[in-house]
Amino acid sequence: MASWGRSRCRLPQGAEPAVEGEPHLPTGRDLTEANRFAYAALGSVSLSQLFPEPEQSSFCTEFVAGLVKWLELSEAVLPTMTAFANGLGGEGADMFAQILLKDPILKDNPLVIIQDLLSFSLKDGHYDARARVLICHMTSLLRVPLAELDLLEETFLESLKEIKEEESETAEASRKKRENRRKWKRYLLIGLATVGGGTVIGVTGGLAAPLVAAGAATIIGSAGAAALGSVAGIAVMTSLFGAAGAGLTGYKMKKRVGAIEEFTFLPLTEGRQLHITITITGWLASGKYRTFSAPWAALAHSHEQYCLAWEAKYLMELGNALETILSGLANMVAQEALKYTVLSGIVAALTLPASLLSVANVIDNPWGVCLHRSAEVGKHLAHILLSRQQGRRPVTLIGFSLGARVIYFCLQEMAQEKAAVTEL
Repeated sequence: MASWGRSRCRLPQGAEPAVEGEPHLPTGRDLTEANRFAYAALGSVSLSQLFPEPEQSSFCTEFVAGLVKWLELSEAVLPTMTAFANGLGGEGADMFAQILLKDPILKDNPLVIIQDLLSFSLKDGHYDARARVLICHMTSLLRVPLAELDLLEETFLESLKEIKEEESETAEASRKKRENRRKWKRYLLIGLATVGGGTVIGVTGGLAAPLVAAGAATIIGSAGAAALGSVAGIAVMTSLFGAAGAGLTGYKMKKRVGAIEEFTFLPLTEGRQLHITITITGWLASGKYRTFSAPWAALAHSHEQYCLAWEAKYLMELGNALETILSGLANMVAQEALKYTVLSGIVAALTLPASLLSVANVIDNPWGVCLHRSAEVGKHLAHILLSRQQGRRPVTLIGFSLGARVIYFCLQEMAQEKAAVTEL
């Protein structure tokens, strides 16, 4: 990471520096007015490119208005930014990015823009999926590796959880990663703290919040840390990560919903992150793929991943039927091959495998049952997500076969709840 030189940082009123004489990390508001304009313009133009649909117009307008205020720009620029967000000047994205990359603060480290935009997106206690798409897009435009964004998100969580990692003398890469985390830790807490009735995003709620606040006092000062333990702060923590931080693992289907007999979330990872991934298996089979988590063993989409366990009985029946069909096909292929050998006369007297003669009977019932169940599961998943069991965080759904069908019906159900789905 590049040196920050003598750049100046505006601290929230009342926040105290952790160490006297420590150089302050810059924020978006430390840029010149012209470059703050370019920053807001790049975000506005990017929004118009990423979300051109009419139903996204209100989100884009509200986001841009908030960003203009966040950067302390004159309200006179708001009509221009709104025009950008509505599609005007879409060809100017590269130009605004180049202007920012020439700024003395950003030339060696454009990550300043990314962490500032992340802080802005999280300031109200929820992480809109569209905001993260925008952040990822601007990360690319400013030539910042996406791994740096993951590091910022991870640093943000670890700062509040006060996770202390042991120094490793042999792992150079791990050491550098920890150094980057420490460099950003103090800024992230300061940028998200609003002293005097404000709030700071956290990763847990309830009784743990005062402990988190106590640890944060060493970083942002006692005045800034006071907001962490406030009632409002705890409310925002709960909003972002779900009730008591339990997330999806805390969800239990209390009673049978329609035809659904099994519906639960199984953790694939032990980490926590500002965005989560839910995987949906399409069928189960004997052997290696007899569990819901087996197909996703190598998935590394985020540090917080779950798999949906649903209707195992019927998915196993479907998998067994598929294996029976494949076995029958193998037998048929072998018999067809024998017809061209000296055994052709014997083979001609044999009948086709019974499994192939009754293939419709083998597959029809389990397939039909699973088709119906997958639609019901998808609709139920939609209601789980809309009820914010996962907190107010972006969610990525990944599935195959009937798992993809679950996702289809989930999105279809959510689309019917337009008012609620616009924020997810």
